[in-house]
Amino acid sequence: METETATPTRWLTETEQCAWRTYLDVSKLLTYQLEKDLQPFGLTYNDYEILVNLSESEDRRMRMSDLASATLQSKSRLSHQITRMENAGLVRRENCESDRRGLYAVLTEAGMETMERVAPHHVEAVRRHFIDLIPPGALAEVKKSFEPVAEHLRSRRGRA
Repeated sequence: METETATPTRWLTETEQCAWRTYLDVSKLLTYQLEKDLQPFGLTYNDYEILVNLSESEDRRMRMSDLASATLQSKSRLSHQITRMENAGLVRRENCESDRRGLYAVLTEAGMETMERVAPHHVEAVRRHFIDLIPPGALAEVKKSFEPVAEHLRSRRGRA
């Protein structure tokens, strides 16, 4: 019986470790702060992300499966989230005429009004806690640095 030869672990250098931990800190702290800034409006970060996706979709509607994929939520978790948002009058479910098993999440007028009311505050929070803290010339570098990571991770979605 042959045994596989293990590839030696490529440990992070000090510079790589610092970059990684800084990224983790920023990711967690920024999400926490943006979530906190949405609380006065009675919304979670996930609520807001759903409202954004629906408001930017044709006819302000998306198939539940597409919305789950867009927000990186399980179908079950999204279903619970949509139920809560339905109870708040922000969205409603509609049957899919072309697929009896399919459902749409649809942004209601109240949901769109909420989006229009909250969006300026959210954009200001993004600006205050992220954009305005990065030197203008470095924003293109941030995008350039993270684009390959995002593309790599998007390509792996759905894989085991």
